[in-house]
Amino acid sequence: MTASTRSDESGIDLDDIGTNPTANPSFTDLIASRLSRRHLFGLGVGTAGTALLQACGGGGGGGTSFPILPPAPAPAPPAPTPAPPAQQAPLKLNFNAVAKSLDDVVTVPAGYTASVLYRLGDPIAAGVPAYANDGTDAPSTYDRRAGDHHDGMTFFGINASNKWDPAGASRGLLVMNHEAITPLFLHPAGQTVVGGVRTVADEVLREFYLHGVSVIEVNKVGNTWTYKQDSSFNRRVHTLTEMAFSGPAAKTDYLKTKYSTDGSKTRGTLNNCANGTTPWGTYLTCEENWAGYFRRITGTDDAARSLKELASFKRYGIGGKNGSGAETGTGRELWATVAGGNDIHARWNTEVLGATALDDYRNGSNTYGWVVEIDPFTPASTPKKRTALGRFGHEGACLGPVVVGKPLVWYMGDDSQNEYLYKFVSTKAWDAADIGGGIAAGDKYMDDGKLYVARFNADGTGNWLELKLGVNNITSGYAKYAFADAADVVINARHAADAAGATKMDRPEWTAVNPKNGEVYLTLTNNSARPVGGTDAANPRSYNDPKNGAAQKGNPNGHIVRFADAGGNPAAVTFTWDCYLFGARSSASPDVNLSALGADNDFSSPDGMWFSEAAPGLLWLETDDGKYTDVTNCMLLAALPGKVGDGAAKTITNVDGGTTATQATFVGKAPGTEGLRRFLVGPKDCELTGIAESGDGRALFVNIQHPGEGTSDIKAPISHWPDGGTSRPRSATVVITKNDGGLIGL
Repeated sequence: MTASTRSDESGIDLDDIGTNPTANPSFTDLIASRLSRRHLFGLGVGTAGTALLQACGGGGGGGTSFPILPPAPAPAPPAPTPAPPAQQAPLKLNFNAVAKSLDDVVTVPAGYTASVLYRLGDPIAAGVPAYANDGTDAPSTYDRRAGDHHDGMTFFGINASNKWDPAGASRGLLVMNHEAITPLFLHPAGQTVVGGVRTVADEVLREFYLHGVSVIEVNKVGNTWTYKQDSSFNRRVHTLTEMAFSGPAAKTDYLKTKYSTDGSKTRGTLNNCANGTTPWGTYLTCEENWAGYFRRITGTDDAARSLKELASFKRYGIGGKNGSGAETGTGRELWATVAGGNDIHARWNTEVLGATALDDYRNGSNTYGWVVEIDPFTPASTPKKRTALGRFGHEGACLGPVVVGKPLVWYMGDDSQNEYLYKFVSTKAWDAADIGGGIAAGDKYMDDGKLYVARFNADGTGNWLELKLGVNNITSGYAKYAFADAADVVINARHAADAAGATKMDRPEWTAVNPKNGEVYLTLTNNSARPVGGTDAANPRSYNDPKNGAAQKGNPNGHIVRFADAGGNPAAVTFTWDCYLFGARSSASPDVNLSALGADNDFSSPDGMWFSEAAPGLLWLETDDGKYTDVTNCMLLAALPGKVGDGAAKTITNVDGGTTATQATFVGKAPGTEGLRRFLVGPKDCELTGIAESGDGRALFVNIQHPGEGTSDIKAPISHWPDGGTSRPRSATVVITKNDGGLIGL
């Protein structure tokens, strides 16, 4: 997510700035190539994985620096991989590319229809009136209305017995995140703030409910999809919903608050960006830019804190001062300041106010930053925050290949500049008997396992570094943060990743797994803090891409990295990688437009990403772009990617004014319009994010987030989508169908 209106007085986007102060070196210096690149990419996945294990010595070793890795003993033969599926005819994109556009509409190719399904404020319970969309709707009804900023999303098909059916094509539960809010459009005249204090409690109540998650039943009748307003499955999960903790941090001192004196529970979830699923049929919502919601004034609170607490706050961006010395920890929506407020407001103040942690919310910020499991088929169930998956700015949690008898794996990006890529591997091996097991199945697979962070080496290999007390420099003697126990490691996963020596990436966002070969794709949206001379092989570009005459430096257009775990085994500790695709203007120089994009497929700032399940190998790519919006609104592209190593080694030249530097990297095969094509362009000032499909692949659900977000005058919105006329804009889900009833995009 790029929240363009959330800036401090210096104009810096508080959600996107980095808080990583480490000097983890450029990874072109970390490791000398032990294999010829040309030779490496000439190997198959299995043989390349074996070669890499021999050359790189595996992963997860301790130590504080990473020179050339010593040879390792010959690894055990990899476990046999499942038989490949029957060969199918190659996929082919079968639509005319949509042109770039600055219009306030949703544009799809000829032969397709996009219909609005579910909008901000739409009622999801009987008796709740239609949304007035003028700020006058009763705040008490918002726990039964659609939230704002629709984001990550999953379709769960339902059979006649009301059970999960992955092939369900005409009825299902659509579960989606509501990441944040555009406050100007929610109240009669925007937020009421007097002297830095929220003076209308009802406004804040609306905002509490508008964050979180929706579960709605959707149905297809003929060729039309609708949601069922009075379905017994419909549910809103929001900032006031009670949630349990599980895993290593549960019931520890770090999570104790006035609300939960034993650290077993908390209230709510928020800033839910991307998502994930489980093979037993539950939904994972991921807490991303949560830190900015908490109030912590350093001028008064720092004196009451230990050095470890201060190090943790700084690493996660909780409280602090901007370049002008002004406090930034007032809380993004000022929820803690409500005049005459009560405990639901006080919980957003994470300062030391009482005698002990049981008297206040000094640990309140520790209760956010997690992956949260929700059972959509059991509306009364209590969601669980799965602490074993680590605490950071979770963009998503993408499930890897599922094989009976093998561990489960989830891949996760930490969405901030210079943050990391993680994965979690379960201790328990998958048993298909757990399908439909709900939250209890999550207890089995998601509370015990290994958390890893990625190091991308300069020779196209990589290592998964385990985040565990006592290994990889994660000890009580680590100079920047003295780890105490397993709970401390997961709560301060960023510090642990720093200690291990992970690769700082250009804003790691969504991950997606190609069902054809198990390879994993990672969007890197952009990074304004990547200087010329500060690149590495996996983050190889630093340049200037001016917008309306203003400089945009670093890597403003972003790129996508992909990797293959060794031997096709998601639990492996080594991998191979390359750069699949680079965002750029089609008119950019060849050292910027490395993927040779043209007018029909150029893009900027890749963000949402998802592989079709009905058409394996079809990749959908969404943009969250503030860099290229002088030319086009945000978009959705369809892609048919190849595999790791299908391109070539390349040395690029980065230029910024009088500074020039070269960088060696590995660029995937240029996609051309046969392999990448623009499918949809959204309305003004929106982000394209969240995508799912019906079980037969003949309906594509896409979220349009915060149209018109940059509006400053409520009387003159930038956008009026989706209702048109003079209406206020609304985030909404659209459903796209092909007029002939065929598969979308093909």
